[in-house]
Parts: sequence; C-alpha cells; structure tokens
Amino acid sequence: MNLINYIAVLSVILFSCNEGEQVEDPNNYMENIEVYLLNSLNDSRGYCIDMKGYKSSADTNKELQAHTCYSYQGEISVDQGFDNDKIINQEFYISYFDVCMESENLESASKLNLRSCDKSERQKFILQDDGKIQPTSNLNLCLTVSESFSEGGGGSPKHQIRSLSLENCSNMISSRQEWGVRKTN
Repeated sequence: MNLINYIAVLSVILFSCNEGEQVEDPNNYMENIEVYLLNSLNDSRGYCIDMKGYKSSADTNKELQAHTCYSYQGEISVDQGFDNDKIINQEFYISYFDVCMESENLESASKLNLRSCDKSERQKFILQDDGKIQPTSNLNLCLTVSESFSEGGGGSPKHQIRSLSLENCSNMISSRQEWGVRKTN
C-alpha cells in the first residue's frame, strides 16, 4: 500500500470513529458554583446571588438580587451559576450570560449590576476566608442582603427575594454579609 492510500484509509477510520460525536460546549469545562448566604435567614433553601428574571431568560440589564437558591431542584441554575476559577481571581463571572458582577459605586448603599467583564475596580471582589465578599478597592464594604424580603413568583413554598447592596461591614449584620460557594445544595 502506498503512502497516499494509507493516509486515505487512516482518514476514513478516524472520521468514522468521530462520526456522531457531539462537540462539547466550552462552558461545560468551567466549574459553575452558586454563591450563597451562609445564614439561610427565613428560607431553609437559602439565598443565592441571582439575576432578575427566570433562569435562561434572566435580564443582564437589571441589578442583582438575593433569591432562594435553585440547587434544591438538583442543579445550579444558569442565572445563579458563577465560574469558580474566576472567583478565585477576584471576578464574579456568570458564564452563561458572559457578564461580571459590578458595583454601581464603591461606597455604602451601592447596588450590584451586571456588565461585560473589563477587570475594572468596580468588578474586582474578593471572597474572604470569613465569608465576606468585598470590593478589593474598599475593604470596609461587604456584599449585604437586605433585612426585608418579598415573595417571588414561583416555588413551593414561594421563593423569597431580598435586595443586594454594598454596606459597611459590621458584626451586627454579619448574618446578612457572610457567603459561601458550593456546587450543589
């Protein structure tokens, strides 16, 4: 068998071995986790950082909120799924929507939005060992869930929603300022 015929046969064998294989989604290689409040407050399912809207239809133009974690349903929802590797590198990145968490300002009462990732100071947050999520350029501030809550549109029992903002870190409200990460509930 000459070299050209050998290459042709080898190509057919390789092609037939790959036929029918699915091309993997590159997002499947990222480890998506949820960022949850350590204190479940008034909802035993806990609160996670969440986008407004419903799962894949969530709205990247609206501010972030704390919402009942969806992991009780058996998986992390795309509107609550953050890339673990990016968090380690001070970036809270939601891979499904290709956006990063960004503070409105770097001062108390600032809301949290979603924007294209640009590594700006308003997008750099550190998850401290004690559970605080803080903007790297102002370590006096902590990601905080509101004291008040409202009912969401679904779930049984109804899902709960709380506002998110940056507030001065304080032991008096640490139950609303301490976070963790996990793969599933």
